[in-house]
Amino acid sequence: MTAGTVILWRHGQTDFNREFRVQGGVDVPLNETGVSQAAASAALLHRYLGTAPVAVVSSTLMRARQTALALADVLGVEIAEDERLRERAFGLWEGLTRDQMVAGWPQEYTLWKSGSTPSGIGMETRTAVAERVEAAVLEHAGRHAPEITLVVVSHGSATSQALGRMLRAPGDAPFPVRALDNAHWSTLQHAPTLTPPWRLQAHNLGPL
Repeated sequence: MTAGTVILWRHGQTDFNREFRVQGGVDVPLNETGVSQAAASAALLHRYLGTAPVAVVSSTLMRARQTALALADVLGVEIAEDERLRERAFGLWEGLTRDQMVAGWPQEYTLWKSGSTPSGIGMETRTAVAERVEAAVLEHAGRHAPEITLVVVSHGSATSQALGRMLRAPGDAPFPVRALDNAHWSTLQHAPTLTPPWRLQAHNLGPL
């Protein structure tokens, strides 16, 4: 038994997003724009879900919980939290801008942008992120019947790696679909007779 639909939903904008800073595990809240995005996206997602019964689980980081609560308030449901849904850890780079990373670690930055994980930064590998986020998603989905839609509120890199893992992108390779915009979501449908058993129904939906 598992939820028949899983929605991976990225949190709204933060000041770090606006300033193009790496967030990772830094616990920054939504900014004013992000609060508005979360509310607009929650209303749109509510219409998208229709009458389907819904369960919501969120990363423990503030920006994700605030976004999750926007939907929970609309739906009148409680939210669960799971630390495994937190953003990818970026080690020494957390809180830094692109210019600061390039200035301090030019070779490592080039390696990272090429899709690899540089050493010496303390950065979590894509594989490690994918494994922990997928494990959390599947565990929570497995607690629900097929008629349930599970909304998973997480982060940009975390949702990208989870998508790749659930759709079986090879190894530590980046998932070849652009990351979710703030307050946007992807929809996965469970297909138990197929391999892999999840199919991408929609990607990067949300308010304009």
